[in-house]
Amino acid sequence: GSGDASRAVADWRLAVWTLCSVLLPVLITAWCSFQRSRRQLLIRDIFRKSKHDWHYTDLFGQPSYCCVCAQHILRGAFCSCCGLRVCERCLKKADQRFLCKEITMRATAGAPSSMPHHWIRGNVPLCSCCAVCKQQCGTQPKLCDYRCVWCQYTVHDECMVDSLRTEDCTFGEFKDLIIPPYYLSAINQMRKEKRTSYEKVVPYCRKHWMPVMVLANTRSGNNMGEILLGEFKMLLNPVQVFDLSKIAPAKALQLCTWLPCNAVRVLVCGGDGTVGWVLDAIDEMKIKGQERYIPQVAILPLGTGNDLSNTLGWGAGYAGEVPVEQILRNVMEADGIRLDRWKVQVTNKGYYNLRKPKVFTMNNYFSIGPDALMALNFHAHREKTPSLFSSRIINKAVYFFYGTKDCLVQECKDLNKKVELELDGERIELPNLEGIIVLNIGYWGGGCRLWEGMGDEPYPLARHDDGLLEVVGVHGSFHCAQIQVKLANPVRLGQAHTVRLILKSSKMPMQVDGEPWAQGPCTVTITHKTHALMLYHSGEQTDDDDASSLSE
Repeated sequence: GSGDASRAVADWRLAVWTLCSVLLPVLITAWCSFQRSRRQLLIRDIFRKSKHDWHYTDLFGQPSYCCVCAQHILRGAFCSCCGLRVCERCLKKADQRFLCKEITMRATAGAPSSMPHHWIRGNVPLCSCCAVCKQQCGTQPKLCDYRCVWCQYTVHDECMVDSLRTEDCTFGEFKDLIIPPYYLSAINQMRKEKRTSYEKVVPYCRKHWMPVMVLANTRSGNNMGEILLGEFKMLLNPVQVFDLSKIAPAKALQLCTWLPCNAVRVLVCGGDGTVGWVLDAIDEMKIKGQERYIPQVAILPLGTGNDLSNTLGWGAGYAGEVPVEQILRNVMEADGIRLDRWKVQVTNKGYYNLRKPKVFTMNNYFSIGPDALMALNFHAHREKTPSLFSSRIINKAVYFFYGTKDCLVQECKDLNKKVELELDGERIELPNLEGIIVLNIGYWGGGCRLWEGMGDEPYPLARHDDGLLEVVGVHGSFHCAQIQVKLANPVRLGQAHTVRLILKSSKMPMQVDGEPWAQGPCTVTITHKTHALMLYHSGEQTDDDDASSLSE
């Protein structure tokens, strides 16, 4: 009996220990998870209420030290406006102790025309030099040296003297692009008093001041827009930098009315679609009678198919290879040019058609046929699985697949029998074609100069400011591919001020600036709409053709 009792006790102990060994890790994990979620809630709460633009990171890209406890940190938070870095524990202290960049200055007696440096200690950029002794800063593995968040000057701890703390900030290399906080305060005060003589306000009265606005589409180019927003906020006044996923271009561009006439430059970070969106908002400014405030537009191309930015010398795609400082220098040095914008009106066929005609604005090109079919197929699949289309290489591979698939099916054949084409009212006899492309700009299909083509034929360069459209035909997808690799020329149909295209029967794929749709019998009329003021950067095209004459 005693043996049975001792065995029962042993079994009971084993059961208790087994239960403890199972429950203890579960309880510890649950406790840690509860603490983590509580901590994340507190962090989120600080982020929401803060004047800093805090972002949490699991791993800093370079050696970083907490601005409060000076300890080396791997993960924590950083402010994308002023550059403060802090560990999780010290986040609340840092938020209360350190001021972020002020986008406007508090109202003081009289209108200030200067402001002192705003110094932040530690985590200075790599390879930065001391403004006093000209030696390298940030070389020691600890929290050391200072950086001004406005002029980006860096100074060693031992070189920092009281006079530097109180002297006026020059705003550094980009003083001609930055909107100083005291300027906005002064203009705001004058607007309240119904005064409009801004000419005496500094730096309005300065000759070379050309404030820049950055409009970034964070949905373009695989998260590149998000990174650029932070980098531009560091170099400029955060009030100049807009996230187009949070604010519409029309609203953002109202800042132009606070700035000198004909002086503002806008840098659009995104694809050709984003550029079109911004140009439409600028056209709205003209309708509102704000013509004198209209800015000139530069492009930082993100994503795929950036033919407009390529035509204007800004390259075919940005992936972080050029420092943001160099981009701002390029915007400062760029020359102003005009870009034709066109109205595309699609009127459905039929006597009893009560629907309004579809109206588009075209900057790049209109097409009917195989390249529109490729765009339509690509678009349909991207809508279904957007996560698959985050890479430029995958996008090009999918485009290639749809192009070769169409080669086999020939979905657009005998287009010349289904379509009538008129250039400036004159009917054009069409050869055997599968597609027609109407061009406003030099580049097409992701970096191919379509109108000039290759070989010895003396075709003048297509211009984007002459009020003329170039019209070409293609024999199919395979012909499109041959043109892109310079093994063939398109069928040149002519140039015109007005293009009219009548689709007599069947449904055909069409596109305007990469936006495709399937269209039944209709009349398409393309007429000149307006001019856009753009900025041209010489020497960035990705084709080896000489395109310098475009800027003439």
